Amino acid sequence: MRRESYATYGGQAVIEGVMFRGPQVAVTAIRRRDRRIETFEVFLSTHPTWQRLRRIPFLRGIIALVDAAANGVKHLQFAAERYSADEDGEDASRSEPSRLTLILGVAVSGVLAFFAGKVLFTAIPAFLAGVLFDPWVENRLLNNLLEGTLKLLLLLGYLAAIGQTPMVKRLFQYHGAEHKVINAYEAGAPLTVRNVQQFSTLHYRCGSSFVLFTILVGVAVYSFFPWETVWERVVLRIALLPAVIGISFEVLQLTNRWRNVPVLRYLGYPGLWLQKLTTREPDDEQVEVAIAAFLRMRELEQAKGQPAGVCQAR
Repeated sequence: MRRESYATYGGQAVIEGVMFRGPQVAVTAIRRRDRRIETFEVFLSTHPTWQRLRRIPFLRGIIALVDAAANGVKHLQFAAERYSADEDGEDASRSEPSRLTLILGVAVSGVLAFFAGKVLFTAIPAFLAGVLFDPWVENRLLNNLLEGTLKLLLLLGYLAAIGQTPMVKRLFQYHGAEHKVINAYEAGAPLTVRNVQQFSTLHYRCGSSFVLFTILVGVAVYSFFPWETVWERVVLRIALLPAVIGISFEVLQLTNRWRNVPVLRYLGYPGLWLQKLTTREPDDEQVEVAIAAFLRMRELEQAKGQPAGVCQAR
């Protein structure tokens, strides 16, 4: 039986593991070098004002991203710290600088990567499009379509390039494991490795789809605002980012809601196609880690109020 209350659950891949998040708790499970599964649990703030903001259409997308970035740092740091300790044989005296560098890099990426990256990913294509297209293309919509195409090519090139590195390949496998677990849960299937492996690595509610929607929505939104110079174009794009993010989040939610409706399901297909670059088929051990994170998250959600901390999955 398909579940109807799954929309509150989300997740993300981390180094050698997966984080799952519910309304009240987020749990990361990672695979240590000695094959143990270790989990990290954080109970989330449920301040009434913050919860009200998360229910306001168009604003809730920005709130959700800020919240995810702020809370994700702890999980990213936990995974990076354990990974570095495993790589260095727990010898802090020998490799403290490399560990510190890794943790700092992951933490910064968790808080700033999306927002700083989105600004750069908006400003650079806007500047290039202004230089390349403004002198020759007067039609504003066509000009924006060309800019959107340029953004898409840059995005695809970036994902294809980083996807060749061993660490990112494994991260994409854990991303696939995360999606498989969510898909299995939403379908009402028992969460065993064998069952979960039968499900897809693609999901309508994925952040990869969201990034693609910001490109498509941006083409439409920017067409309502004229510019005169290249720099006006760049500043305008950055100023409109909150609106683009807010609308894109609503589009993402709609495509997820309509995914079982004939014809309308195809609206989410571009995002699913992009996920073919950001997910890989996981092995059984990676799926086991994702299941451990999800089940522990569900256990703590059902028994709220227990202390958070670090533990080992049995």
